[in-house]
Amino acid sequence: MAMNVESRLKTALDESRLLILGAQVLFGFQFEAVFQERFPDISDTARHMHGAGLVLMLISISLLIAPSLFHQIIFAGESRPGAIRTATTLAGISLLPLTVGLGISVFVALEHLFNRTVAIAAGSSFTAIGLALLYGLGFALRRDRKNQMQEMSNTTSLKSKIEQMLTEARVIIPGGQALLGFQLIATLTKAFGELPDLFKYVHCAALCTVALAVILLMTPAALHRLGFQGEDAPEFFDIGSRLVIGASIPLAIGISGDVAVVFFKTTEDTIIALSAGAIALLALLALWLAYPLRHRLRHTA
Repeated sequence: MAMNVESRLKTALDESRLLILGAQVLFGFQFEAVFQERFPDISDTARHMHGAGLVLMLISISLLIAPSLFHQIIFAGESRPGAIRTATTLAGISLLPLTVGLGISVFVALEHLFNRTVAIAAGSSFTAIGLALLYGLGFALRRDRKNQMQEMSNTTSLKSKIEQMLTEARVIIPGGQALLGFQLIATLTKAFGELPDLFKYVHCAALCTVALAVILLMTPAALHRLGFQGEDAPEFFDIGSRLVIGASIPLAIGISGDVAVVFFKTTEDTIIALSAGAIALLALLALWLAYPLRHRLRHTA
């Protein structure tokens, strides 16, 4: 017997949460590595590869976070097959930059320890194994399941909507936690002290916005327990949903600010660094907010 839409959506969100927990380790490495003492010693090729790896991990994390925001904005927290299809599609796409980013991280880590040949072999091997397991095995076992899920017109229960909203907060928060930890540690490194004042301010502003995002994402759980004593209420769902959506804005700003810092450390070019940060910010806001809002308004009209 096929699972109902609510159960399938909850499973999809849990799977996105599992994937993002793996991605956050690589995401943290991409940011933190540029502040390590040995980073200036790696080759120019490795530096450029590191920048490419950062972009790939940013794409992967943004795709894994997007379904949570789409669900709250486009579907207003209702369990719909469209929300499941969105989560499935974006999770599938996110695996490609994730596996390639893993290979690049292995290459950067091993090139200066051994040599380029070993680094290429190891990086390529991890990418190939990742693609084989994450894509190959899944497609090999894939079946036609279109008839198992029908559109539902009934309203999603309040309990399910609240459970899904809290799960979505847990999906988004790991990326913020990984970045916030890096940001705090980075301020105590020698490399941070050597940054131009402009990028020190950018980093500190990014740190503050990510901290704000993490607080906003933690608030629904505390509010549910302290304000509503764990009881389900429409008012709590409305507040929690707005907090989850609102947290995406400072999170996008914080990620983009440190994208600029990392690109400055890898290229030592202010224009390239600020441009990379601006592009990242526009891309994140477009994917997380502008697109779902446009879709909802068009659907409503």
